[in-house]
Amino acid sequence: MATNELIPANTNTSQEVISIRGARVHNLKNISVEIPHNAITVVTGVSGSGKSSLAFDTVYAEGQRRYVESLSAYARQFLERMEKPDVEEISGIAPAVAIRQKNSTRNPRSTVATSTEIYDYLRLLFARCGQTFCIKCGVLVRRDNPDEIATQVLSLAPGRRFYVVYQLKVPTSAPPAPGRRLVKKKNAPPNQDALRQALSDIQKRGFNRLYQDGRLHEFSSPETLLEIDFTKPVWVVVDRLAVNSESRSRLIDSIEICYREGNGEAILEFVTDAAGNPAQRLVFNDRFECKYDGIIYQEPEPRLFSFNNPYGACPRCQGFGNTIDFDLNLVVPDSSKSLDDGAIEPWTKPRYRVLLQEAKKFARSQGIPTNVAWRHLTPDQRRMILEGDPANDFAGVKGFFNYLERKKYKLHVRVFLSRYRGYALCPECGGTRLRPEARAVRVARKSITEICKLTVKEARTFFATLELTPAQAKIADKILDEIRSRLQFLDEVGLDYLTLDRLTSTLSGGESQRIQLATSLGSHLVGALYVLDEPSIGLHPRDTQRLIDILKSLRDLGNTVLVVEHDPDTIEAADSVIDLGPGAGELGGKLLFSGSYDAMLREPKSITGRYLNGELRIPVPNSRHKPNGKFLRLFGAHVHNLQNVDLMVPLGTFTVVTGVSGSGKSTIVHDVLYKALAAKRNGSSIKEFCDRIEGDAEIREVVIVDQSPIGRTPRSNPATYLKAFDAIREVFAETPDAKRRGYTAGHFSFNVPGGRCETCQGDGTVTVEMQFLADVELICEECRGTRFKSSVLEVRYHGKNVHEVLQLTVREALTFFINVPKVISKLRVLNEIGLGYLRLGQSATTLSGGEAQRLKLASHLTRSENKEILYILDEPTTGLHFDDIAKLLAAFRKLLESGASLVVIEHNLDVIKSADWLIDLGPEGGDQGGKIIATGTPEQVARNTQSHTGRFLARALNANGQAKRHANGASKSTGPSATIANGANAPSADP
Repeated sequence: MATNELIPANTNTSQEVISIRGARVHNLKNISVEIPHNAITVVTGVSGSGKSSLAFDTVYAEGQRRYVESLSAYARQFLERMEKPDVEEISGIAPAVAIRQKNSTRNPRSTVATSTEIYDYLRLLFARCGQTFCIKCGVLVRRDNPDEIATQVLSLAPGRRFYVVYQLKVPTSAPPAPGRRLVKKKNAPPNQDALRQALSDIQKRGFNRLYQDGRLHEFSSPETLLEIDFTKPVWVVVDRLAVNSESRSRLIDSIEICYREGNGEAILEFVTDAAGNPAQRLVFNDRFECKYDGIIYQEPEPRLFSFNNPYGACPRCQGFGNTIDFDLNLVVPDSSKSLDDGAIEPWTKPRYRVLLQEAKKFARSQGIPTNVAWRHLTPDQRRMILEGDPANDFAGVKGFFNYLERKKYKLHVRVFLSRYRGYALCPECGGTRLRPEARAVRVARKSITEICKLTVKEARTFFATLELTPAQAKIADKILDEIRSRLQFLDEVGLDYLTLDRLTSTLSGGESQRIQLATSLGSHLVGALYVLDEPSIGLHPRDTQRLIDILKSLRDLGNTVLVVEHDPDTIEAADSVIDLGPGAGELGGKLLFSGSYDAMLREPKSITGRYLNGELRIPVPNSRHKPNGKFLRLFGAHVHNLQNVDLMVPLGTFTVVTGVSGSGKSTIVHDVLYKALAAKRNGSSIKEFCDRIEGDAEIREVVIVDQSPIGRTPRSNPATYLKAFDAIREVFAETPDAKRRGYTAGHFSFNVPGGRCETCQGDGTVTVEMQFLADVELICEECRGTRFKSSVLEVRYHGKNVHEVLQLTVREALTFFINVPKVISKLRVLNEIGLGYLRLGQSATTLSGGEAQRLKLASHLTRSENKEILYILDEPTTGLHFDDIAKLLAAFRKLLESGASLVVIEHNLDVIKSADWLIDLGPEGGDQGGKIIATGTPEQVARNTQSHTGRFLARALNANGQAKRHANGASKSTGPSATIANGANAPSADP
C-alpha cells in the first residue's frame, strides 16, 4: 500500500523490495513507496510531477552514492561526487545503473561497434582467425611451417636428392670511420678477418660443407675452399637428403636448424638426377611475408585492428578517418552538373580551363559520358577523373591539387587552395581509419572495415551464415557467440538500420539510450537496478513490443528495472506502476497510485489511469486547417539514405513527418529542409542537399524548438527568458521609493553589480568545496538567499519586494500585476499552455524537458505576428504525459492561428491523429527507407496499406470514434485535464 505518509519499515519484505520512506527531493511531498525487486516498475505522471526526482535523483542517486562510499577516500576523489538525497530511509537498494536519453558522447573515435564492445570482439576474431592477403598480388601471406614444408617436399618424386642449405652472411668490409658514410659496392669482397672468423664458427658448430654453383666444398679438403668466390652468395650445407617418407623427421630438424642459423631462411637445392629431373631451388622462410613480392606484413594481433592505437591506425589520418584536404563538396559543389557544364568548379576558372578540356578528352577516350550529371556517373568513372590515370598522361583532380601544393609559396595559390580546403575522407585509408596491413587481413573474404560498413541487420546475416574451417571454428566459437548476441540485442531494440561504423556523436538521444540498453543486456549483469529514462523515445509504435521484450529479458536475468515512461504499451507491460501528480511543480510530487496496471485503471485519483481507461482522451480535432494554397516544395533530396525524394509541405498547417526509426525523418527535415532554406538565405548552393527548392519566398524565418535547457546556470528563469523580468524591474524602478533613492531598473537585477548582493554575486548561495565529499552549497549569510542588498529589498510595490515577486507563481503574478499590461502580455501565454504553476524565479536548470520546450513555445506565442514563420520540432512529446500532450497541441493551435507553419517529427499517435497533414517515410529504416510512402490527412494515410504508421493510426482513429461521445462527456468533468482536453478539441477556423 503506497501512501504519502511515513510507513514503518517492514523487515520481512526488505529483501524483496526497495523501500523508500519520506522522499523530499525537489518537489516530492514526503512520499513513501515500495519498488519490487526482479520486476519492471514504471514511474509515470504529468511532466514536472517528480518522476525523475524519484527515479534518478532519489533511487539511482542513493544506489550510486552507496557504491562510491564503499571505495577508498583516494578512489572517491576521482569519481563523480554525489550528495545524499533528501530522504528518510531507503532499504533493499541494489547497485544502480542509469541509462539516460542524453547522448553525451562527442568523441570522434567512438562508433556503434566500439560502444557496444562488438569491435573488441571483432579485433579478437581477426587476430585469431584472420588470414592476411598480399596488398599487391592478393596471394595468401603465411609463415613457412617446417611440417608443411616436409609434406610439400615428400609429395615430390621419390628418390630425388637435395641439399638443405642456408646462406652464409659475412660482413664485406670494416665499419667506416666516424663521420664518414658507408658506400656499398656491388660484389665487394668480404672482410678477410670476418670471413676467417665466420668459417671457423660454422666449423665449430658442426657444419663441414659449403655449396656454390652446384658444387660442394668440404672443410676436410681445404684446397677446395680456395675455389669459392666469396664475392658471390655461398651456402652452408646442413644436410643431404633424398625424398622418402623415412627422412621426414630429419628434414624437419634440418629446416629448423636453417631457420635458427640462417636468419629464418631455409633453401632446398635439388640436383639433376638420372631420371631427368632438372635442378631446382625451393626457398622457404619463417618471416610473415609475401613469397612473390617480398613485402613483410605485421602478424595479426588485436592492437593491429585498433584505430585508437598507433600500431593499427592509418598513419595519414591517425585513426580519425578524415584529413584536411581538398573537399569534394567544394570541388564539385553542384553534383547535378555534368563535365560539359563545369561540374569541377576550379577548372571553370579562366586560368585552368585547359585542364577541363583535357579532362573531357580523357573521359571520351575512357568511355565516360561528359553530358551526364556528376552524381549519375559510376563510382569508378568518378574515381578515374578524381585520381587520374598516369598511363594516359592525365593527372586528375588530385594531381592538379598536388601540383598546386608545390606552388604554395605564391600568395594567390594559397588563397585559391583555401577555397577548396575542408575535411575530406583520408585518401590513404578511404575513411576506414586503419593502416593497409590491417585491411589486408580477412575472415570469410571480408576485412574488418568491410564488416563495420554493414548495418546491424546485414551483420547479423553475415555472422549467422559465416563458414570457418574446423580449427578456426574451435578458436572463434565463444567470440562469435558474443558478437551474435550483441547484434541480436541491437536488432531487438530497433537499431537494425545503423551501420557499425556510425559515429556515436551523430546518434539521437533515443538511439544512444537503446545502444546503452543493448550493451547492458550484453554484459549479462545480474542483481542490478536499471533506471531508464523513456526508452521508447524515437521508437515507432511498430517497434515498441521489441523494446518491452528487452526490458523483460533484463528482468528475467535477475535485475530490477525502474522506467520513467509515458508510452501506454510499456505501462501496460509493467509488473508495477507508480503514478505521481496530480499537477506539475509545486502542484505535483504526491503519490496518486502504486500497484498493478489493472488496479490503476480503476483508481479515480490517477490521471494516467483515467486516460488509459478511456475516461479522458485527446480527441481528434473537429476540423483541420486546410492548406491555404501556399506550399514549400523540395525536389531531388538525396542526403544520407534519401532516394531522390520530392517533398511538399503545405504552409499555414500542422504537418507531421512520421516513419519507422531510421527511415530518414530527421534527415529530410533537419539535414535537407532546414539546411537548404539556410543555404538559400545565405546565398550558398543548395545542391548539396537537394536539386531545387520552391516556395521559400513565403517563409521569412525558420525556428527550431527543441527540449534543450533554456539556460545552463541557475540565474536563468522563466521571468528572464520571457523578458517579463525587464518589465517587472521597470515597475519597481518607477516606484516613488526607488526614485528617491536614485535606483534604476539595473538595481533590481541580480546579474549586474549595483543592487545585487556582492557576497554571493546574486546567486543566493555560496559553494564550499569539500575534498572527498560533494561540494556543499550554503545559503548566503549576507542576503539570506534573497540575492539582493537589504536597501533594494526595502523598495516595495503593492507591499512586495523584488525577491517576493520572484517567488510568485505565474498565476499569482497575473493577479498581482493586473494593471501592468507589459507584464501580463508576457505571462498570460504561460498560464494558457499549462505552466501557470511555475514560479517566476524558478531556476531553469530544475525544469523538465517538456517544461523547457513549452517555455520556448510561449516565448514565440508572445510575438504579435507569426506569419511566414516555419517552426520545426523534433519529437516534442519527449517526457510528456497524455495530459501535457493535450496542452502542447493547444499551444500548436495557437501558433497556427497566429499565422505560423509547423513541421513536427513525431511517433506519438495522439499528435499524429491531430495533424492537418502527414508525410510518412519508409518503408523500413536505413537503406530500405528514404522514400515517401504516404501523404495526406491522417484519415487518408490510415487507409494506406503500405504504411506502418497508417496501420497503427487507423486503430487510434477508430478507438477515438468509438469513445468520442464518452470522451466529450469526460471533458465536462472537473478532472484536472478536462479543460485542456476541451481546449485541444476546439475547432480551428480555416485560414
